[in-house]
Amino acid sequence: MTHAAVLGAGSWGTAFAKVLADAGRDVVVWARRPAVAESIRATRTNPDYLPRLRLPAAVRATADAAEAIGGSDLVVLAVPSQTLRGNLAEWARHLEPDSTLVSLMKGIELGTTKRMSEVIVETAGVAVDRVVVVSGPNLAPEIADEQPAATVVACTDTDRATLVQTSVNTPYFRPYTNDDVIGCELGGAVKNVIALAYGMTSAMGLGDNTRATLITRGLAETARLGVALGADPLTFAGLAGLGDLVATCSSPFSRNRTFGEHLGRGENLEQAQTATRQTAEGVKSCLAIRDLSRAHGVEMPITEQVERVCHEGADPRAAMAALMSRKPRPE
Repeated sequence: MTHAAVLGAGSWGTAFAKVLADAGRDVVVWARRPAVAESIRATRTNPDYLPRLRLPAAVRATADAAEAIGGSDLVVLAVPSQTLRGNLAEWARHLEPDSTLVSLMKGIELGTTKRMSEVIVETAGVAVDRVVVVSGPNLAPEIADEQPAATVVACTDTDRATLVQTSVNTPYFRPYTNDDVIGCELGGAVKNVIALAYGMTSAMGLGDNTRATLITRGLAETARLGVALGADPLTFAGLAGLGDLVATCSSPFSRNRTFGEHLGRGENLEQAQTATRQTAEGVKSCLAIRDLSRAHGVEMPITEQVERVCHEGADPRAAMAALMSRKPRPE
């Protein structure tokens, strides 16, 4: 496996292109905006997302998706989750017959409540065992700085997972394999919603007890939904569960935490979006995750309250009060 395409030139897509190049792969990054592709070609940098990162010479850039995909045996999907279906419908015809599709996306599709791997299989018409999910505590700026980090590479085909593991293994980025695609995807999607709540509590001036409670109970409701969908509960105790949740809640680099802080200060959805200028996946995914939990009869009270704040205009303090006034029950 030597040629890789990264479709999406945001923070994580750009950092992942560096990881692939540092692991010995030739990489082509597709950027939606031609100016971004031109900047990478001319200066080796992506000024809109990771301006301090100078990309390796093995990374090229283009605004032509067909050019990026053609000849690539590894195709990395790093676009916002709600845009995946539309983009992939256009890209699928360019895929090589046995290329591996790698999802960096952490969301649940609105309307269908499908996980990203399910959208890939359905839209691209590929077998389930061709789709690999990468998830874990992977904050792009830290990885771009080569700070030590680990991740999970999940696939139903263990041989394919191992191939991808080898393709992203560097001295600063350690991948582990797993066959629990459902658990890894749910951990990555729900943690964004919990991080929104965490950001709200931080902005409201609430302390460590509150924040520790949110992380712990957020993990519990993630695991409940995961088990209902067939995931291995042990997955949520690992990098794709607890690890990703802690990083996304606690880091100032977290878009979802930062977005939640704006909501916690009393800003509405539009104001928070204007201030952050980046996609906070949890804002849209909370709707889909709420629908998924209701369809399976799973209680997810934090998710319910985040949805109320984001999409029904509820006050964050009222949402916290609603969580605390729920009927007590065994842990």
